[in-house]
Amino acid sequence: MTPQEEIARLRRQLEDWNYAYYVLDAPEVPDAEYDRTFRRLQVLEREHPELVTPDSPTQRVGAEPLSQFGEVRHEVPMLSLDNAFSAEELRDFDRRVRERLGAGDEAVEYACEPKLDGVAVSLLYESGRLVRGATRGDGTTGEDITHNVRTVASVPLRLRGKGYPELLEVRGEIYLPREGFERINTEARERGEKIFVNPRNAAAGSLRQLDASITARRPLQMCCYSVGLFRGGEMPDRHSEILDRLHRWGLRLNPESKVVRGVEACEDYYQSLAERRDGLPYDIDGIVYKVNDLGAQQRLGFVSRAPRWAIARKFPAQEEATRVVAVEFQVGRTGAITPVARLEPVFVGGVTVSNATLHNFDEIARLGLQVGDRVIVRRAGDVIPQVVSVIAADRPADARAVQAPEVCPVCGSPVEREEEGAVLRCLGGLICQAQQKAAIRHFVSRRAMDIDGLGEKLVEQLVDRELVATVADLYRLPRESWLSLERMGEKSVDNLLAALEASKDTTLPRFIFALGIREVGEATANNLASHFGSWEALAAADEEALLEVPDVGPVVADHLRQFLDTRDNLAVVAALREAGVHWPDVARPPREQLPLDGQTWVVTGKLENLDRNAAKARLEALGARVAGSVSAKTHTVVAGPGAGSKLGKAEELGVPVIDEAAFLDLLAQHGAQP
Repeated sequence: MTPQEEIARLRRQLEDWNYAYYVLDAPEVPDAEYDRTFRRLQVLEREHPELVTPDSPTQRVGAEPLSQFGEVRHEVPMLSLDNAFSAEELRDFDRRVRERLGAGDEAVEYACEPKLDGVAVSLLYESGRLVRGATRGDGTTGEDITHNVRTVASVPLRLRGKGYPELLEVRGEIYLPREGFERINTEARERGEKIFVNPRNAAAGSLRQLDASITARRPLQMCCYSVGLFRGGEMPDRHSEILDRLHRWGLRLNPESKVVRGVEACEDYYQSLAERRDGLPYDIDGIVYKVNDLGAQQRLGFVSRAPRWAIARKFPAQEEATRVVAVEFQVGRTGAITPVARLEPVFVGGVTVSNATLHNFDEIARLGLQVGDRVIVRRAGDVIPQVVSVIAADRPADARAVQAPEVCPVCGSPVEREEEGAVLRCLGGLICQAQQKAAIRHFVSRRAMDIDGLGEKLVEQLVDRELVATVADLYRLPRESWLSLERMGEKSVDNLLAALEASKDTTLPRFIFALGIREVGEATANNLASHFGSWEALAAADEEALLEVPDVGPVVADHLRQFLDTRDNLAVVAALREAGVHWPDVARPPREQLPLDGQTWVVTGKLENLDRNAAKARLEALGARVAGSVSAKTHTVVAGPGAGSKLGKAEELGVPVIDEAAFLDLLAQHGAQP
């Protein structure tokens, strides 16, 4: 046998043993035999370095430490999931899915998977070979951690079998089992080093090591849960079948994964795993439910940055008792003043918590909270610490009521209480440093104007030194002023000025979002841009015109008009345009060319082929305004089975009524896809 043949045989043998051990959880040989085979391969590769390949089992560690992480742009975004915190919220999710699919009472098939408490990663394979590993990052851009994921034994360097696409992106979770977490913390204590707070923290820290040899010493594991990008091949049309295929190609699946039918079976799965949660060898913080049929997933689509076909049902948050030592007030980007409880530090859900949100003054009243009270603190969704109840029996004699501030705690300006009574708002506007800083941070963020390099500390300096008062000042600040800031050398300033210049070429939706108008997120900004087409048309729109925009209700319309009616705000927009910020108008046909322009329609009852949202979208695309109630101004009512009072009102007023068949004919006639 030639050295080349023996090397190939040893690699195949080690790959088979790795697959049995890490993927199938079924070791085939003792560790000693594995080690002997591995050492024999190392000897042969040292003797014949020309035969070493990147996917050899010996090459999981060996690269030189990196100086920094590179960026990876996800061609298919890695979306976050909406959360459900109760059985009722899960049933609401299932109801929405069935309604949007037109499934009626028919049970939907869901793929259920434990939500591992680790780090989401993307693995890219070309011709079956691992070429890149990346973190999720913000869903659009992550960090290149290829050198580290190669050290994770359950990540195959080369896919097994055949039939995989030429290009395949596998997504999954890298996590640290509890036993491994305890081991590395024990070793850290013995060395007098800082210990990790929880397994997720340890996994994240391990994957962000510039020296891959450190990562290799951590017993990380990986389970895959989906596919992102793939080319040059076909994949099954069901999520569970895709996972089965990934498993055959050598990737590890969570053994607790299961396919069930109907929301009650989803709840049974949740309860079963919740009972066994503490006994699992790894941390999980909930269950992920995905509609199993990929065609149904495509029909359901996405909302903002989350899919409509998946949800994470979170386990009850961990709770602990502690004492409130003070209540302070933070001022947000829109001037809203939020009370924050300062706590005696307490360990909750894997982290030490010393602050907790109190949301607003209605919440303080509901809790009956006083400074000095002993309270129950919960990490809601394992993310945001909040006070959930007061232990009234433990109230000390010197407890004192929480007093709402009469002036802004940052700028001293007057505050007003909104009509609902729950929210206080600073009236300082642009003179309030808290609002200035938050508005600038939002304006420069990645999803807004995307000005790379202008971080929180720089914004703090700019405002504190009174170098900028509005976002428009960023484009007018001379180079010398940037150079005067701490840690800003020539190269850093050049890069930042280049980023500022590049940001001037933007889009109307991003610009609207960047302005930070209350209640106007990315989805609403997109709808506004699509509906009006230009900034001038939006600025001139009255409240009635704004209400015609999808997802814009009376509250959002009021916030928009307040913003657009404020001279200072329009002055900032004008200054930005004078500085060179520009965007193309959004192409849209003139309203007079839309066949239903000026007409108000109402959809009622259950449609068989379209859900109401889809029907509304088709009507709006043809120029109609879709209302929620029937009036004398209503042009036509589309009535499906089960139409009730709205149908009666239409008949009473003599408003034309058509059924779904006639509605679909109308859509086809005007070229709107039914």
